[in-house]
Amino acid sequence: MYYDDLSPYAYSTPEEGDNFTEVETGTRFVTARCAYQRLNVGWLETGRPGTSGPAPAAFTSKLLTVLKSQGVNETLGLHECDLCAEPLDDAHPWYVPRPGHRRASAGTGEIRVPGAPGTAYAAPSLIGHYVLDHGYLPPREFIDAVLAFDLRDRSTAYPWIAFPWIPDDAELYDALNE
Repeated sequence: MYYDDLSPYAYSTPEEGDNFTEVETGTRFVTARCAYQRLNVGWLETGRPGTSGPAPAAFTSKLLTVLKSQGVNETLGLHECDLCAEPLDDAHPWYVPRPGHRRASAGTGEIRVPGAPGTAYAAPSLIGHYVLDHGYLPPREFIDAVLAFDLRDRSTAYPWIAFPWIPDDAELYDALNE
């Protein structure tokens, strides 16, 4: 799925909001209507324009930390990287990097990175693979936002979510209590 970098996010509607998953257990989900504008970053596709170049090491390290800390709009299906020359072999686990790659080439969700007040960047979980294995260089605004993102800054009502702008009245679904 391709979207131009810094274009308005359109994968889901503002009414649908964002669904944040508790990363450690995957059992609690918080759905929040977005009180922030979402901008696309890293939604790449073969044959579509994209920037490339070396990413700053501090950015890459922090991006990988964000990817480990946050799950947004996780799905049951997989999105496989179509920039890779060959599709994954059915015997190859989707979450294991291909030979010669540093990150898995299939993903199941997204991340959110707070930017300027009222703006969040929406990136697919494959963005780590795109940066590390395909040389994708995101826009400077996104790089700066990732570097500035304090993962300890969390909402009051949902301190287990690594994103600060979740309203206290967001809808919680806890599978452990169902």
